Amino acid sequence: MIKKGIILAGGYGTRLGSLTKAVNKQLLPLYDKPLIYYPLSVLMLAGIRNILIITNKDEKSNFIKLLGDGSQIGIKITFLEQSRPKGLPDAFIVGEKFIERENVVLILGDNFFYGQGFTSRLKNALKKNKGATIFTYIVNNPSDYGILETDKRNKIKKIIEKPSKPKSNLAITGLYFFDHKVINFAKSLKPSKRNELEIVDLLNIYLKKKLLRAEFMGRGSAWLDTGNTTNLFNASQYIATIEERQGLKIACIEEISYQNKWISKKQILKRISFYGKCDYSDYLKKIF
Repeated sequence: MIKKGIILAGGYGTRLGSLTKAVNKQLLPLYDKPLIYYPLSVLMLAGIRNILIITNKDEKSNFIKLLGDGSQIGIKITFLEQSRPKGLPDAFIVGEKFIERENVVLILGDNFFYGQGFTSRLKNALKKNKGATIFTYIVNNPSDYGILETDKRNKIKKIIEKPSKPKSNLAITGLYFFDHKVINFAKSLKPSKRNELEIVDLLNIYLKKKLLRAEFMGRGSAWLDTGNTTNLFNASQYIATIEERQGLKIACIEEISYQNKWISKKQILKRISFYGKCDYSDYLKKIF
């Protein structure tokens, strides 16, 4: 069972233009919460309480102001800084001491996941003690993503990065489950033409060893990338629509902790005081 998770919250968010000149992308608002709450909530829904957040140099203090060490929401958060973005697999090299010899989940800090049965899929992936598991999602613009090709039995045949003539529309999302061997595999990678370590190269190591599995997110699920202004705006509208319709909040980290019995009513009240008078605090008052 995987007990550790990493959120990769580095990068410079250049596609968001002026929005990220002074603020880390993962601290920008996605509707009514900081973007970092969404990947954090995914790990918490999976039952993971030991979490590493990797940030850009000199940005750690802003995350600490928001999240502290995690104890106020019943988890443990460690922060590490990257000198510069070196590709997704670099997260395992930076986080080597955090991972030790345990299996680990990696989620990108700008990805949004939602849908019926998603938590069950997370917990199913956690049970795999060997190899790697990726989550896939059907998209209508597969040339923009790493794409998974499968046979008729949904067995993985090939992974292709941004194919010009895609034979599949199954995009690889920013959520990955790896066994402890991922550290050595990541160290064995050579930088690409972009001078970065590529996640596709890492996944192909597992594929060649026949240790790569896929979870297929269905039509009732949502996976949104918030990497540019249009996507960030569209994701905010999506969340707003669901929350206003249901009266339930997506990615309310305190609610997840309270439901998991990681924190008490007293700790919820402290969080209400932390947020002050706002809609989010009003929602927290209703969860117990």
